[in-house]
Amino acid sequence: MLSFRTVYDIVKAATFTASLTLRHLRDEPARLPLLALRLLPGPMRRGARRTGSGLGPLPRAYALWDAGRRTDAEAVVRDAAESAGPRRLARLTAFAIAVERPGLADLLLARLPEGPRRAALAHRLSVRTGRTIPVQTPSRWVDASVDRVRRTPSYQPVNARVLHIVSNALPHTNAGYTQRTHRIVLGQRAAGLDPHVVTRVGFPLTKGVLDARTTVEVDGIPYHRLLPWRAPAGDAEALAAGLRLAEPLVRRLRPGVLHAASDYRNARLALELGRRFGLPVVYEVRGFLEESWLSRDPSRSPDDAFFVAERERETACMREADTVVTLGEAMRAEIVSRGIDPAKVAVVANAVDEAFLAPLPDGADLRRELGIGPDDFVVGTTTSCYGYEGLESLVDATALLRKRGVPAHALVVGDGPELGALRERAAAAGLNGYAHFPGRVPAEQVRVHHAALDVFAVPRRDDRVCRLVTPLKPVEAMASGLPVVASDLLALSEIVKPGVTGELIPAGDSETLSNCLERLFYSPDVREAYGLAARESVGAHRTWRAAAYIYIDVYTTVNRGLSEPGHTSWTPATQN
Repeated sequence: MLSFRTVYDIVKAATFTASLTLRHLRDEPARLPLLALRLLPGPMRRGARRTGSGLGPLPRAYALWDAGRRTDAEAVVRDAAESAGPRRLARLTAFAIAVERPGLADLLLARLPEGPRRAALAHRLSVRTGRTIPVQTPSRWVDASVDRVRRTPSYQPVNARVLHIVSNALPHTNAGYTQRTHRIVLGQRAAGLDPHVVTRVGFPLTKGVLDARTTVEVDGIPYHRLLPWRAPAGDAEALAAGLRLAEPLVRRLRPGVLHAASDYRNARLALELGRRFGLPVVYEVRGFLEESWLSRDPSRSPDDAFFVAERERETACMREADTVVTLGEAMRAEIVSRGIDPAKVAVVANAVDEAFLAPLPDGADLRRELGIGPDDFVVGTTTSCYGYEGLESLVDATALLRKRGVPAHALVVGDGPELGALRERAAAAGLNGYAHFPGRVPAEQVRVHHAALDVFAVPRRDDRVCRLVTPLKPVEAMASGLPVVASDLLALSEIVKPGVTGELIPAGDSETLSNCLERLFYSPDVREAYGLAARESVGAHRTWRAAAYIYIDVYTTVNRGLSEPGHTSWTPATQN
């Protein structure tokens, strides 16, 4: 028999999910089929695509898009539009907006007759492209004119306790962001701190995971959740819900510092909680999301309303935080260029657990499972499949290597919106059986896949976001003893030392990438030397335990000068 708590959680999850679904149907119904397909398990997803392909032009377009056949999907829409009436043409336009093809959407909009339907679609396109931003009720939150509230005797922080405020987390989301969060808190616990994590309002229900537990533990770390009964409408309502649910959590946990990680929504919540409880706020900038948004479509511009608004919101939070932490020197320079005081910007680089420095497991079984011979040359990566990662260069370089007689294989471990298109590109290049896309794998299987590689590749495009943001995955690969070949971008040059731990090559140049990989194929001694140097460099400078002490220094600094009572001392933690 189900307990009352279990029934309560099930009902809350169902209620929230229903409200979120209704919101999607109201705000952008054309996006719902795409989201539904992504949530299906692999076999069901493929079956749904097969079924959809026979139901008419629009379901066929959805099926093709989900399979990564973007050009074919657009062709189906264009052909269908030739003979479509206004109602069907509006649906096709909504599809083009949902898949972020503004050129196609503009073309279809021009064929629609004037009227409310066309005006509504034009507005939706304007919002989706970032040419305008939706109007929301302004939210009240801390600004430069508001002083921190003095702590009262009723609030006594627990010594060395920190509350991390993040967007998403393990166990339901496994990505570089969530791994960094988890490794930070494990390192902090090992250094004597008492870290807790709380995720953004609605997570993991917003990701389609029907788990309404308010707290879960991962490796002994408490992960708290802020779960309202219905999905908030917009940022202002989400902030209000976050405050309503987070205030009792802060009173119960009594942290001495609030540590928010990107993006500004988490920082806003932390800043308002900090104002209410008199707590210092650390804002960890892990990326520049407006730059990521810009990189996904060449028609977008830094002058677009969305880009300008996101940048201003992020900068405001950096300015109001007591300290800003970021991942690398290129990112620090960008933050300082926005007028943030350099003295309050610290760098805590991506790092690894000491376990990553151990010898790799045997990758022979995985190679056999994938159809890779013991003497074949495997180049690959573990990543999220977004356009700015430049993975098409890796596919093309692998095809070039095979044409030259190198027994090359590409291994791309990860998932994302470009995965289907990459598979199609590999098939078109004749790489069936030589390009492998296992999708996302559990964290404990990452090193097994490292063991199947000869070279780790980071072929990121020369986009501004890639020049600024330092990724985690190549650091893990270096700790595993793999040589790294990466695009010659400032953020990546902070990680890879050419001629020592790997090679840097021009971004987007498949020919040069293939030439570099060919040299490494014929130079196993060089590969081994690079890998040994890479592991030694990471072990000396980039472990999460070492990073924990940088955080302790940061927390000590932001707490220094706060009025008693309630001053939190972090000194004992450094001695544990």
